[in-house]
Amino acid sequence: MENGQQLSTVTWHKASYSGSNGGQCVEVANLTALVAVRDSKYPEAGRVAVAPQAWGAFLHDLK
Repeated sequence: MENGQQLSTVTWHKASYSGSNGGQCVEVANLTALVAVRDSKYPEAGRVAVAPQAWGAFLHDLK
């Protein structure tokens, strides 16, 4: 929960490389001060929330 915001009510965005064939997919939600990440195939299995700077560094390292 971020400032009273339930993760179940935020808008999740699927990774652009995920496709629709059921492959390895992640979804991201931008919160007020965090970025939340979850597995699109198992959205209730758990979520990770990190600082935007950490998410940006992760994306930079992937490239």
